[in-house]
Amino acid sequence: MKKELEHQFVSNLEKHQNIVHKICRMYTNDQDSHNDLFQEITIQLWKAYPKFRGDAKFSTWMYRVALNTAITLYRKSKRDIKTQNYDEVSFKIKAHDYDDETEQQLKLMYKAVKELNDIDKALVFLYLEDQSYRDISETLGITEVNARVKMNRIKKALKSIINP
Repeated sequence: MKKELEHQFVSNLEKHQNIVHKICRMYTNDQDSHNDLFQEITIQLWKAYPKFRGDAKFSTWMYRVALNTAITLYRKSKRDIKTQNYDEVSFKIKAHDYDDETEQQLKLMYKAVKELNDIDKALVFLYLEDQSYRDISETLGITEVNARVKMNRIKKALKSIINP
């Protein structure tokens, strides 16, 4: 049973790992931090996976765990962040190379998004991932109306950051 659970988890994570990479990019400034956050999110996903009931899509659940992990770690960034050793986890994920060159046109927007608070960053990320406002509200634990209002305000804020 454990091997089957592990196989399902690895398969789902490999299929959706770009979600985690994008979250890491939103919340980090360098490759080492990106790698550390990716590792920590992977560990937190694995720890939480036995509780995944399938009520939501795996990707929606993954967004929630990954965003919560990123927000929690980087709110505490003034303190030392303790992570587990990736080698202690029995499975290995085949990581795709994360190529910054393919996302050159997004650099300006990522820079602007990094100026937003943690929750607004998460909302923008989910919006850019073409998540419905219903899914965004579920993932962030806010109402659908609140998600729409916040997104409209964020769009205006991003426009003023990008075009001062």
